[in-house]
Amino acid sequence: MTERKKREKVVAEINVQHVAQFAAEIGRALNQDEAIAFLNCEGRAYEMWKQMMRAGGEYIKFALREKSRFALRPVEKPTEPRRMVV
Repeated sequence: MTERKKREKVVAEINVQHVAQFAAEIGRALNQDEAIAFLNCEGRAYEMWKQMMRAGGEYIKFALREKSRFALRPVEKPTEPRRMVV
């Protein structure tokens, strides 16, 4: 097993090879051009990115609530609503 590194970020990627593999798993064949077209159709890549970010956020919240070895402090809520400075 490789040495664990201190991580400051996690990057996830789904590429055309993944799309073709997932298509094959459900009995559909896609070549590289079709997989690229699939990712770029109607904002699908951006929607997928948003879904991945939501899933990551939900996992982090779950892990912090249920499995964390960290002592978490409650967040102090500001008394006044924040205002955007332009």
